[in-house]
Amino acid sequence: MEEFEVSDASKKTKTIYISTIFSIALVLLMLGMLGLILVHAKNLSNYVKENIVLNIIVDEGAKETAVLQFQKELNANIAIKNTVYVNKEMAARNLTNDLGEDFVNFLGYNPLLSTIDVYLKAEYANNKGIDALKASIAKNPIVKEVIYQSSLIDMVNKNINTISLIILGFAAILLIISIALINNTIRLAIYSQRFLIKSMQLVGATKNFIRKPFILVAALHGLIAAFIAILILLGILFYAQKEIPEMIILRNYTEFGIVLGSLIGVGIFITAISTSFAVSRYLNLKIYDLYR
Repeated sequence: MEEFEVSDASKKTKTIYISTIFSIALVLLMLGMLGLILVHAKNLSNYVKENIVLNIIVDEGAKETAVLQFQKELNANIAIKNTVYVNKEMAARNLTNDLGEDFVNFLGYNPLLSTIDVYLKAEYANNKGIDALKASIAKNPIVKEVIYQSSLIDMVNKNINTISLIILGFAAILLIISIALINNTIRLAIYSQRFLIKSMQLVGATKNFIRKPFILVAALHGLIAAFIAILILLGILFYAQKEIPEMIILRNYTEFGIVLGSLIGVGIFITAISTSFAVSRYLNLKIYDLYR
């Protein structure tokens, strides 16, 4: 009879621990997805900014050697990521492909001018930085005109800042909720062990002696939960990239590794701290309070 009771209690304890691990894993999965959204939002923001084009219209009388030299000078500028030189013949071919007919034969001449498309680094893709760069570029004698859409840049920066604030606010709220959920889950698991904790204390075990194995087991559970969350997260990412191949532009293994490493750290830290508080609570309770 006694063996049956011990076996039954052991099964219940294992069930509680398994459900605790999976509950924590699901919470960590939410945190991991949010972390990746934050990282990808930053990368997507940079991608959008670095694809804003500054068009330099080259004077028709400029020699190609002078244009290529000017392009080299632009590439050396700290604010510029890269440049693309499109001469008038190439521009005509591109427009012909877009229109589906040869407009040069129809007009009898090529009215297009050579251009240099300038792509800026993300940190310089704002109206203040572009205005300063535009003023510098316009001084060159081979430049006829510098064109960029200031309203588009304002809109991009404004929307990115708004979205970033919303995501950060949501991240803070979700982090608080996650900590609360993990804490409550662990408190319920420790609740089932309250009589064992008090029994150990009554036979003379010190508080630290009782607390230590619970914290170590909780840390192990946090580690296992983190690995489960990471495996699910990798599966989701693999499927998402398979369905949306363009996501490869957002891939950053360093930042991705930081997110996954943070999940492990958060899983271990929160479970260990929550367990320490939960065990301490029952250590400080009177025996008759255990039945309440």
